[in-house]
Amino acid sequence: MKQFLVFVKKEFYHVFRDRKTLLMLFGLPIVQIMLFGFALTNEVKNSKIVVVDYAKDVSSQKIIHKIESSNNFEVEKALLGYNEIEAAFKEGKIKLALVFPSNFNKDLMHLNKSQVQIIADASDPNTGNTLTNYVTSIIMDYQKELMTNANVPYAISPEIRMMYNPELKGAPNFVPGVMALVLMLICVMMTSVSIVKEKEKGTMEILLVSPFKPFLVIISKAVPYLMISWVNVCIILLLAVFALGMPIKGSIFLLFAESTLLIITALSLGLLISTQTESQQTAMLVSLMGMMLPTMLFAGFMFPIENMPVPLQVVSNAVPAKWYYIIVKSIMVKGLGFSAIWKETLILMGMTMFFLLISFKKFKIRLA
Repeated sequence: MKQFLVFVKKEFYHVFRDRKTLLMLFGLPIVQIMLFGFALTNEVKNSKIVVVDYAKDVSSQKIIHKIESSNNFEVEKALLGYNEIEAAFKEGKIKLALVFPSNFNKDLMHLNKSQVQIIADASDPNTGNTLTNYVTSIIMDYQKELMTNANVPYAISPEIRMMYNPELKGAPNFVPGVMALVLMLICVMMTSVSIVKEKEKGTMEILLVSPFKPFLVIISKAVPYLMISWVNVCIILLLAVFALGMPIKGSIFLLFAESTLLIITALSLGLLISTQTESQQTAMLVSLMGMMLPTMLFAGFMFPIENMPVPLQVVSNAVPAKWYYIIVKSIMVKGLGFSAIWKETLILMGMTMFFLLISFKKFKIRLA
């Protein structure tokens, strides 16, 4: 144990001696959390919505047909209560719910006005706002048709409710994404580069022939980055709460536990990269290109995954940041517990075990 602590201490000295590394480790999360503090507007397609039609009359059916004709939605008809609708939102099965009251057509024909309720998941404010505008536009289009055909001032009033983020702030969307991006970049890149640096300098051979076990040598190099990543998580959460006004609705302990799982996943991936590269430049390039672009493109915080072609949606399942992004949004924004994220947690654990197994199998005890 004493030898292990000596190696960990040595690795900390390596980290804190390099000012550029320190700037990257602690400056990156602060810069990214500020730079990503804006919303990206994208066209939304194939979003899953549920239509609850208590009326089942001519007017409601015509509006539903118009919605089904649009390529923006995948419509599921269901007779649900409000509790079931909320459960579907929490599980992430739907992005929007459209509820027709039982007297929808009767009120429209006799009183010349009626209401319809639109409930959207605003944890992603851009998607929620866009979908709400799409549905409202379709309803207004049907209202114009009625007024043109009958010359009567019919009025359909959409009652809009934004769940989880009624103010449509951007923070609930980009903070989880930045957390995933920062942790993946720092852990993967720093771990792979630090191990390859030992190879280039020839000191890895000395470490491997020492009485210390090779397994513990690798673990001791990963521990400092695990601790530094914890600090980064704290920095991001503090900025999110106090600078951006984003409350943490779920368990902080669960959030840190899931963050630790992603950190370990990223460290194991960095170890795998280090076994396949022989220079720091190569390790850094592979880490940056292999982590930054997939995380930004396939995590879901910049571009909705359901908008992508099916092959790319399949590829996104292999990106650890996607599952972590879902987990963080469920905990921070929706206030859910472990029962809602156990599948994503198991996927991350499976990825971690796979990366570690391949890494230790590929790791060469003798470098020559």
